[in-house]
Amino acid sequence: MRLLSPSITTKVFQNQSLVAAARPQIAPRSRGGCYQHLCIRNFAVDPRMIKTGFDPSTSRSNFLLKHLVSRGNLSLARNVFDQMPHKNVVSTNMLISSYVKSGNLSRARELFDQMVDRTAVTWTIIIGGYSQHNQPKRAFELYAEMRYWGTDPPDYVTFATLLSGCDDSIPGKFVVQVHADIVKFGFVSTLIVCNSLVDSYCKCHCLDLAFGLFKEMPARDSVTFNALITGYTKDVKNEEAIQLFIEMQTLGLKPTEFTFAAVLCASIGLENIALGQQVHGFVLKTNFVWNVFVGNALLDFYSKHDCIKHARKLFDEMPELDGISYNVIITGYAWDGQYEESLHLFRELQDTKFDRRQFPFATMSSIAANTLDLEMGRQIHSQAIVTTADLETSVGNSLVDMYAKCGRYEEANSVFANLAYRNSVPWTAMISAYIQKGLPEEGLNWFKDMRRASISPDQATFASVLRASANLALLSLGKQFHSCIIRSGFMSNVFSGSALLDMYAKCGSIKEAIQTFREMPDRNIVSWNALLSAYALVGDAEATLRSFKQMLDSGLQPDSVSFLTVITACSHRGLIEEGLQHFNSMTQIYKVVPKKEHYASVVDMLCRSGRFDEAEKLLAHMPFEPDEIIWSSVLNSCRIHKNQELAKRAADSLFNMNKLRDASAHITMSNIYAEAGQWENVGKVKKAMRERGVKKVPAYSWVDVKHKVHVFSANDKTHPRIEEIMRKIDMLTHRMENEGYKPDLRCALHNEDEEMKVESLKYHSERLAIAFALISTPEGSPIVVMKNLRACTDCHAAIKLISKIVGREITVRDSNRPVPQTSRVNLGTAEATTCSAEIPLTCDVLVLQAVASILLDAIEYLKELLQRINDLHNELEATPQVPDAARGHRTVDESIGEDSSPAE
Repeated sequence: MRLLSPSITTKVFQNQSLVAAARPQIAPRSRGGCYQHLCIRNFAVDPRMIKTGFDPSTSRSNFLLKHLVSRGNLSLARNVFDQMPHKNVVSTNMLISSYVKSGNLSRARELFDQMVDRTAVTWTIIIGGYSQHNQPKRAFELYAEMRYWGTDPPDYVTFATLLSGCDDSIPGKFVVQVHADIVKFGFVSTLIVCNSLVDSYCKCHCLDLAFGLFKEMPARDSVTFNALITGYTKDVKNEEAIQLFIEMQTLGLKPTEFTFAAVLCASIGLENIALGQQVHGFVLKTNFVWNVFVGNALLDFYSKHDCIKHARKLFDEMPELDGISYNVIITGYAWDGQYEESLHLFRELQDTKFDRRQFPFATMSSIAANTLDLEMGRQIHSQAIVTTADLETSVGNSLVDMYAKCGRYEEANSVFANLAYRNSVPWTAMISAYIQKGLPEEGLNWFKDMRRASISPDQATFASVLRASANLALLSLGKQFHSCIIRSGFMSNVFSGSALLDMYAKCGSIKEAIQTFREMPDRNIVSWNALLSAYALVGDAEATLRSFKQMLDSGLQPDSVSFLTVITACSHRGLIEEGLQHFNSMTQIYKVVPKKEHYASVVDMLCRSGRFDEAEKLLAHMPFEPDEIIWSSVLNSCRIHKNQELAKRAADSLFNMNKLRDASAHITMSNIYAEAGQWENVGKVKKAMRERGVKKVPAYSWVDVKHKVHVFSANDKTHPRIEEIMRKIDMLTHRMENEGYKPDLRCALHNEDEEMKVESLKYHSERLAIAFALISTPEGSPIVVMKNLRACTDCHAAIKLISKIVGREITVRDSNRPVPQTSRVNLGTAEATTCSAEIPLTCDVLVLQAVASILLDAIEYLKELLQRINDLHNELEATPQVPDAARGHRTVDESIGEDSSPAE
């Protein structure tokens, strides 16, 4: 305490009637005439009295106020404060601080605004309140006000407090301005301030400035290194983070739990499991294994490297667990597909006393979404509501995704509408769910609304809308999204590039698909799988196998999707031995466990080649019960090879299932009987269809001409140019007959005369669409036709001849199957190629990474679908627009605005 002169001391004490009987005795003067020291005997001065200007009433009130605040009794503390006759800055600061600590920023700000005399401490308290409660922008605004009013200058605590709440929402220029003030007020050498400044620069992604400051700092400690290592890790500069960690060890600085967490995160980014294991050894050596924060970082490292067994061993051995430990291990099991173990651990977590608000509700909602378990998802939602965890952004986003994937769009919309903050994640969840459920037009509608809300799409968003373009075979729309990806700067992203490759392949533009692959700066297993699928899509098994070998030569290990694509390509090309060789190599060489889809593809391959004995042997020994896809594959091949005995068994297995996807099994069996002339059995099958309520989906084909979609059905007479279309078909039929074409009457399975059968084949929907495209597009341009059902063998043969006659590349794609019925001609060699369209295709959805297909279940639904798309084009101006389709003559503009063509 500063010494007071005796005259002042005596005067003050007399005025306050606090002078003791004994007068203060003053030490003798020194030779220079100054007092050596002041000694006040028999009197004790409370520091609080000096703060309150020696007002005993205010001092007592502040003492009582502090006591009440420390006990958490804010309401009574406020009453005491309001009744104080003489409040001072200390009183107000104390109450503002208590409000800040309790999270009541509104009351704290109200009290702050009423103050006339504010000190640096006052400003620091309120700035800290906003920083601590994730409102850094408001904290920086308050700091600007503090500088504007020019009251007490900020001290080092003010700067450290302000910068502690900085996040990526704060522009780097704000931090630069604060940095200038730090230099101005002389705190550039204060370690705590410099550490906060380095951390803030990292959080604002200004790593160059952070590193520059780091190099200029006169002193550094572990906190300094931790801040920069964490910044490098978050900015995916993992090698720089590891180098900094090595430098830290060279300088002899001891790592902390935050050091280990950041280095382990860098190991995850580098996909270097050996490095992470070395860090684990260092953790053991430095005795940090007891630290739950470090233990959780190790759990995260092992789970993200697919070492779930190591993660579980560590989890069981950790001396201390918290809610985060459970979150990490539960999420790890979920990533590994072990949902039952995740559920078991979640139930175990519920019996603990950890904060229920921190439970992994987002992960559990994702499990419910992936398993389509709506009941479980609703239970998770209920628990999230009870704990108010549903207000968390990640939980809300996962709930939107769960309800949407379960087909409960109204509930998904309700959760979406109540989200406090909507970034691209919930929008993408809704878009993706609609597209995966076979509702691409609804997904594109949501994309339009997303752009209206000024939300920028991310890579996942573009991947979803590209999938919609591919499923609709709308190449022009896909090219416009390609343009958007270029403008958004996502072309270098491997997932955007893979989705783009897939879109071009499905739209029949294999050259553009291959070019996209060649231009990708980085390629991972997803990129290669997309290329394999592109070649398989056009029936080029040789190119598929060649690309598979190139992928192996590049050092990548194939996954289950790679093998599924290769086996399917071999199946459709008749390369049975090659397909079996790759199937066996899955377990023998690459240690990839075959899934049901792989067995289904092999069964399909064997049945296609007529090797039914081997197929039945595989069916008997595979570790799965045959499902609808497998039996449908067997049934379709039995039709090709006239195996009625096995066909009956397959049909019986299908008909005994509780639920079938569609009427394809009944139709196939009916066709088998019809080809054999057993019309009585045909009638029985159709009667069974009626009794079971199964209806055949009408066939439709559509073609995109000049940004407009035209839709046709068999024998459709509604198009305004139908006479020109029929004349074109008659002309083509005549030229086809000159080439040796004869209609395959087996495809006209009706009890009619031959002439009627020939006539019915001639006007199938895909031929009408092709004829319209031929009379509406320039000569030599490629034609892509989409169909909701499989093309018959007669149409396949006819389209191959038409392609040769007109000298055009023609692709007819089955929208229900990623591997389409394709007929194309190489204009250089005029050699037609095919992908064996006479063999029905199965295992289709999983060939291209389980992309859901369009299911047009009824004619009424398709009409509604097309009409809804038709209503969109008038509303879309500057944003990407949804193409519309209309029945027959109804058309819609498909453009999405300027710069609609991708850069060459």
